Amino acid sequence: MLFDLDGTLADTAPDLGRALNRLRAEHGLGPLPLGVMRAQASSGARGLLKAGFGSTSENEGYDALRDRFLELYAENLCVDTRLFDGIPELLSTIEARPLPWGVVTNKAKRFTEPLLRTLAIGHRAACIVSGDSTPHTKPHPAPLLRAAMLLSLPAGDCVYVGDDLRDVQAARAAGMRFAAAGWGYLGDGIDPDTWGADAVLTDPRDMLKLL
Repeated sequence: MLFDLDGTLADTAPDLGRALNRLRAEHGLGPLPLGVMRAQASSGARGLLKAGFGSTSENEGYDALRDRFLELYAENLCVDTRLFDGIPELLSTIEARPLPWGVVTNKAKRFTEPLLRTLAIGHRAACIVSGDSTPHTKPHPAPLLRAAMLLSLPAGDCVYVGDDLRDVQAARAAGMRFAAAGWGYLGDGIDPDTWGADAVLTDPRDMLKLL
């Protein structure tokens, strides 16, 4: 079983949002409420800078904004970040089966690995594939295919759990089953029931019924 990180395994929005609001303060702007930022947290710097500054990669100065945002995030990577309720129980049950599980995220390795260590689950994952582990990021299937290879499993035997439309796109392109994390950030609010997922879950513990 493979999991997305932001918005699926862990609620990282408070720390991502803090970094964004610190960056806004540096530019003389007031803070955004967490609810506004939470919806974009799965999209990382790209989504948050669009929410906080209306800036995209085509805009002049975007790279400098992104780099400063990432500096600020790295300073307080795991202050208020927590595993979602039900995730500890789900991981313990998976391990008791015993079944391997791993993480596939677009988050860069320099953030992913220390974050998972601080959350005390990194050493338990059978594989960790970050956004810079392969030449492509999701929705390209390459990260998921690498994870399946690291698990020594056919892609068709894997289930990917994620909270963004690009997660199901990546899973389908890789030939994997997909479960939508309905407790997550869900991107721009597109109804996950329209994603074509094999299951839409409202609580991590619901995944136990699919094992």
